[in-house]
Amino acid sequence: MFWVLFLLLAWAGLLIACARLLKAAAEPAEPAPGTAAARHHELNLYEAAYLAGGPERVAELTLLSMQRQRRLLLAYTGWATVVDPVGLDPYERSVLGAFGPDGQEPVTSVRAVAARDPAVRALADRLGEAGLALGDGAQREIGAGIRSVRQATGLVIAMAVAALCVPAGQTTNTMILCWFALPLILALGCLAIARVEGHAQSAWASPAGRRLLVELGRERAMRGSLTAVALRGLRAVTEPELRAALTYGRRGRIPGQRGH
Repeated sequence: MFWVLFLLLAWAGLLIACARLLKAAAEPAEPAPGTAAARHHELNLYEAAYLAGGPERVAELTLLSMQRQRRLLLAYTGWATVVDPVGLDPYERSVLGAFGPDGQEPVTSVRAVAARDPAVRALADRLGEAGLALGDGAQREIGAGIRSVRQATGLVIAMAVAALCVPAGQTTNTMILCWFALPLILALGCLAIARVEGHAQSAWASPAGRRLLVELGRERAMRGSLTAVALRGLRAVTEPELRAALTYGRRGRIPGQRGH
């Protein structure tokens, strides 16, 4: 009956990992009544962009907004050109600050620099203090919880193999595998739920922030609007040339020539 010890080890490792993931997922607690989050009735577009897609979404929204105001030109070849060098808010100034003296840069470079600007960091801090955004620690904890469940899945498989290699008395290998199938199903189920939740919900917004995103989407997320882009990203951009400009270089490819 040595195989039972391996089964107990598999269950222990898995339950500890699942508990860690559940604790991490439950960390972004609901704000208490009277806090900044409870009094926050409406998101502006920059706040919505951050909560829905993080710093890069804020930079992309700013680029698209300036393009639609004809204050910035985005070429389908992946280059951006400054038309109006005066920023109207800190996020526009962060974008303009990413350009060199000739006023032209690859969109991928502008997006990366603008996403790291102190203005975006201040926006993240403000949303975090309001209870609308997940802090860096919460995101790391959720990621660590998912990794621990993956490791526990490997532990279950390893323990099952070990159990098959020791004397089992009158217990058949099929019965042993059936017993180990239970923790394996739990582990795979946790990973599947975490994956689905990760796709369905923003990795940046707290539960309170996600509620506001849903409300904003119901009210103003018309196809092709800046609100839709803030909430859904570049897939909400309806103009093919603009989408090409903003997606060019997204996988690390830098455009080799300038275009207009």
